[in-house]
Amino acid sequence: MANLTKIAAGVLIAAALLLGIFAFMLARHAPPAPVAQPAVAVTQPLTPVVVAARTLPAGQPIPADALRVQPLRTQPAGSVSDVQLIAGRVPLADIAADTPVLDTQLSSSLASSLAPGERAVAVRIDENNAVGNQLHAGNYVDVFFTLRRDGAAGGTVGTGNAEISRTQARLLISKARVLVFGNPAEAANSNAQRTSGFGTQSTTPRTAVLAVPLTEVNDLALAQSQGQLILALRNPTDDDQMDPSAFGPQQGVLRVVAHGTPDNSTRAAAGVALDQLAGAQAPRPAVPVVHRASSGNGGAQGGLEVIRGGRAETVAW
Repeated sequence: MANLTKIAAGVLIAAALLLGIFAFMLARHAPPAPVAQPAVAVTQPLTPVVVAARTLPAGQPIPADALRVQPLRTQPAGSVSDVQLIAGRVPLADIAADTPVLDTQLSSSLASSLAPGERAVAVRIDENNAVGNQLHAGNYVDVFFTLRRDGAAGGTVGTGNAEISRTQARLLISKARVLVFGNPAEAANSNAQRTSGFGTQSTTPRTAVLAVPLTEVNDLALAQSQGQLILALRNPTDDDQMDPSAFGPQQGVLRVVAHGTPDNSTRAAAGVALDQLAGAQAPRPAVPVVHRASSGNGGAQGGLEVIRGGRAETVAW
């Protein structure tokens, strides 16, 4: 029994020595270097941006062939990706080739949308005179106006001296294009309300911007200040328009002395008076009074011949 115990102890001691030697050998060898994983390339997405294909001079409309779309790693503020949004607009300064075309470098798109001879004019509106606020940019409207009779503007009504002798309603402008209706930022919800530090405020549209011929801006301004405008929505395919030449030339406030037909700016500078807009007749000249010599009959009363509206009569005196 004692021998078995000694043998077992020897075996355990030998195993311990072997394990110690094995551990010593492992400690002497450095662990293998970790295998480096291949780096995954990160692809940054590219953004299409409209750039100038050539130098774009200031003050000249940009043709579509002078633009191209180029993918860029970053999208500059104010850039666009559609060439049609830039074509036709006018640079405020020269734009170098191969540079992004930014909105801040261009004239207002509203100004670029005007045809030659047109002006953008804002008019006051409400739901009563603007088709119940159902207008939108791009619609066409007829502009009517009303004037109330004025009995105290320089004379008595019926004498021809009042600026507005008759209450009237007339067509002022045919087929005016609506450029802006209300606030474009709130156009999607024109009848909503907003809350501010001053309480709840209505966002109902209060103004409309119309494209108006230069020669009719005076009439529109005067009709708006002295009367009431009414915007009547019309079908864009309806080409029926009034003929201003059917009513003859308007004198204007200032007399044009230049020979030939004045241009539109000169006609606009001549202005329009309220009585002209209202169609009032020019004041009649003073009635001439003709003194007739008395007859040769002694003691007979003399008389005065008075002409009223082309009719002559003798009044005793």
